[in-house]
Amino acid sequence: MPRNPSFDLVQSYFMRLFFLAASLFSLQAASAQIIFGKVTNPEQKPLPHTTISLLLSSDSSVVQRVFCDENGDYKFDKISNGQFVLLATMAEYIHYRSGILDFDTACPLQQNIIMERAGSRLSNVVVTAKKNPVEIKAGKIVVNIDASPTHSGLNVLEILEKSPGVSIDNDDNISLKGKGSVLVLMDGKPTYLSGQSLAAFLKSLHAGSLEQIEIMSNPPAKYDAEGGAGVINIKTKKGTTKGINGNINLSHTQGLYPKYSGNASLNYRNNRLNLFGGYDAGQWEGLAVMTINRNFYTHGMVSSSSDQTTTRHTRYSWQEGKTGMDYHFSDKTVAGWVVKAGLSRENSTRSSRSYLRDVNGGINTILLSEAGSNLRLKNIHTNIYFRHSFDSLGKELSVDLDQSYYHTQGNTGLTTTVSDAGGARQ
Repeated sequence: MPRNPSFDLVQSYFMRLFFLAASLFSLQAASAQIIFGKVTNPEQKPLPHTTISLLLSSDSSVVQRVFCDENGDYKFDKISNGQFVLLATMAEYIHYRSGILDFDTACPLQQNIIMERAGSRLSNVVVTAKKNPVEIKAGKIVVNIDASPTHSGLNVLEILEKSPGVSIDNDDNISLKGKGSVLVLMDGKPTYLSGQSLAAFLKSLHAGSLEQIEIMSNPPAKYDAEGGAGVINIKTKKGTTKGINGNINLSHTQGLYPKYSGNASLNYRNNRLNLFGGYDAGQWEGLAVMTINRNFYTHGMVSSSSDQTTTRHTRYSWQEGKTGMDYHFSDKTVAGWVVKAGLSRENSTRSSRSYLRDVNGGINTILLSEAGSNLRLKNIHTNIYFRHSFDSLGKELSVDLDQSYYHTQGNTGLTTTVSDAGGARQ
């Protein structure tokens, strides 16, 4: 039976209206998902470079961490509904901790902060050397992994998501101060990965095997060819204590599903020779449920609506090993080699059901999508290096020989069916 042209026109208009309304809704929600403010001293002078941490009120875990700009302004974006606490820290000032903030994405939240300078009197002082979780150094921001207990059990992608200036989108793409195509290094060496492969690799690196993450939004000239958008350098641990030493770390987190990880390292060092090795492994499983309800208006009145529920179930596991040697010929000359190998797997299933409804709430169309994907990543990297420093100003001769092997294998399947209210396919 031929279709009615008028029906096609109405259906086309409805779909355009649906996607336009969805886009406007998304833009409005994005503009509202922020917490912002200004940090000043009691004289209302701005305090630039103050560290602001957004914490969950339930367990004080870090959601995001940013630095104030030159005007003392800060902003957290892409925040979900919930109860949060703001923590502001700066040298020579008393730490500021807000009360519980009830945040609703329907409305941006402004929270200005006034910080009091610490008193000048000192009594019974005990000086203890301790690294700050985040430090500002010349041309870069340094995230010290062991300095923050909230990093325990997290992978690199999760740590970066909480780091100042770094954003991770829904597809795990990394941007630095709004710029994409960030160059990611491991111990100063390129990873030669991008997109989904880079995300899977960073998920396989966990806090227990890391020392620091250096974030450079304006990298030095030697990175200009590749790192114009910014550079992130992930530095792994090496033992500095002489003799034989090692450590073992285990962690377990229980939610709806368990998440556990463990790592072990062994190191031998004398005056000239340093031998080291380590192993890191673990797995996690997660469930995410998203519900979206939309109303569409014509001349100020609801003309149609839709509701959608999406469920995603993900399983992820990883293991990584490393071994290497450094030999110091003198205080200025060192050579060595490092071999790293890793394996990670990710399996994900996703189910989405959408109902398109008329003005009375009756179902016009049902959309059902079922998706499944699996990804397997293997990598082996070998580096042989030589360094000679000529002076204390940073002049040096550096030679590196690198060989890397990356193998990614995966597949994705998607099935979508369209039916009417009675279940008959259209």
